[in-house]
Amino acid sequence: MVKEKLQEAMLWAKERNGVRCNLCARHCFIAKGKRGFCRVRINKDNILYTLNYGKLVAVNVDPIEKKPFFHFYPGSKSLSIAAAGCNFRCQFCDNWEISQNIDEQGEIKGQTYTPEDIVKLAEKNNCKSIAYTYTEPTIFFEFAYKTAKLAKRSNIMNVFVTNGYITDDAIKKISKYLDAAVVDIKASLDPEFYKKFMSVPDVKPIYAALKRIKKQRISLEITNLIIPQIGDNIELCKKFAEHINTNLSSSIPFHIIQFHPSYKLMELPKTPVSTLEKCVTEASKMGLRYVYIGNIPGHEYENTYCYNCRELLIKRFGTRIEKINLVKDRCPYCGANIDILVEH
Repeated sequence: MVKEKLQEAMLWAKERNGVRCNLCARHCFIAKGKRGFCRVRINKDNILYTLNYGKLVAVNVDPIEKKPFFHFYPGSKSLSIAAAGCNFRCQFCDNWEISQNIDEQGEIKGQTYTPEDIVKLAEKNNCKSIAYTYTEPTIFFEFAYKTAKLAKRSNIMNVFVTNGYITDDAIKKISKYLDAAVVDIKASLDPEFYKKFMSVPDVKPIYAALKRIKKQRISLEITNLIIPQIGDNIELCKKFAEHINTNLSSSIPFHIIQFHPSYKLMELPKTPVSTLEKCVTEASKMGLRYVYIGNIPGHEYENTYCYNCRELLIKRFGTRIEKINLVKDRCPYCGANIDILVEH
């Protein structure tokens, strides 16, 4: 049996008695023979390797709205890919079955692909973009980077759906090839919630990542999962919206997402629609132009309205586009620029 060749990791440094991974904000120190928190990076003879390179646990064609991107080529298709592993330990993860797809011996599961395979699949399925999603793209960064670089040569765009726990160096490294990112926030970035339910010691790196993504001119959208009883503080949502408006941009789409019981939090109910609507109201008061509600197909706040004259511009039902009423990227009624990327 031919022994599989390991792929050397990116963004790491040798230190005394081990190596330091500089890909995610944990900055794991990894001794010889040990793995990082994500379980997919290993120190072998003081060289850091990635164990999940090209081992994909999901390859699907999705509407871009599923990510959810509402202002990045609405109505287009994206080839979604994921590998096992995660740098969080969320108790409510929708994708825990694939993110934790590592057996008791530590073997990483998945079907093997090359970057060329993925680009060809995207072309075959007429996908405008490749989405690195379902699991955290930071933990399969090496494969994402090489695939994204190759995709660019074929005029295919690249998008990340990330938890934002990624270093400045990693964002700068991928920025040349990354066109858009959705940063998935939980409970309005409540630091105590992140510690208790996600095993994340500090949320400051996420604020820094949001700023860096915006600075690199990567098209940015933000989701905020509102978890009833334990992560539904309206005031925190308001403050987070204010932070986005003040430090990033009033034009960044802000998606208020309904929680559905999952994984270790099955006893919790769905988030009441009234709670989500209150979050939308408060976020809008803070100056955000495009505030949406997610996971409730048919709700009026799935649609895009002109921030200036409030005319309906894009009508949605779940991930389906029912109507686009734009003149290029402008409102046909008042002429306001809508800060949206569309096919011309």
